[in-house]
Amino acid sequence: MKIGLLRACCLAALLVGLTAGCATTRTTSAGTVGVQRGQTMLVSSGEINRSAAKAYQEAMREAHAKNRLNRNPQQFERVRQVAQRLIPMTAAFRGDATAWPWEVNVITSSELNAWCMPGGKMAVYTGLLEQLQLTDDELAGVMGHEIAHALREHGREKASRAAGVGAAASIGGALIGAYFGIDSGLGQSVIGTLGDLAYMRPNSREMEQEADRIGVELAARAGYDPFAAIALWEKMGRTVRGQPPQWLSTHPSHESRIADLRVYAERVYPLYAGARRAR
Repeated sequence: MKIGLLRACCLAALLVGLTAGCATTRTTSAGTVGVQRGQTMLVSSGEINRSAAKAYQEAMREAHAKNRLNRNPQQFERVRQVAQRLIPMTAAFRGDATAWPWEVNVITSSELNAWCMPGGKMAVYTGLLEQLQLTDDELAGVMGHEIAHALREHGREKASRAAGVGAAASIGGALIGAYFGIDSGLGQSVIGTLGDLAYMRPNSREMEQEADRIGVELAARAGYDPFAAIALWEKMGRTVRGQPPQWLSTHPSHESRIADLRVYAERVYPLYAGARRAR
């Protein structure tokens, strides 16, 4: 029985691997930080961008209805100015990005959060600004990281992976059900969990690392100190407690993230120095 289960799990891993082996594309140029990983895309960018734009409009309407949208003019203007310096730098990674319909808003919330949807729809939460007392350099680090997710189309990639793992789960679940004489729904649950832990989660950490690296380059090119991203995550480390083990998390641990950021902040520092001289 144990041998049979091992074979079935190997089959499940193979199915997930076959999904990952589809033709890949590159959404961005490598930049100075050298992000060059090919990505599997099973969903169109147009579909994702339309869905993101609709979701963004709904989120902003809800925030406005609750009187949480851009309540502090000074905070809004500060965030907008940082965005205006970062967005032109996206051309270093993809030529079409500067023409995206970019939008940025500030939402009143205690959450330590910021995000950039596919197509350049951004939000920064006041909790991040106020609780961490961010400098402009640190704010640029946050926003550069979120912009990087949009440039790399990580949302589209996650949707593609979810579709692929779902297909593998359906096929693998039926096979396991037939092999062991159990309900195929239970088999699909086993495969789905395997796919999540062995494929979806580790690659989500990889996406976070890519966004960290591209984010510090965007900040440096815009004339913001790339080492401020390290100070940001040190603040986060003092504020956020009780992280799950890194292998069960979709984000790197604070320690490994900071170590990686030190390497790449040093690499892009000449871009920052040049931008400062040009200002």
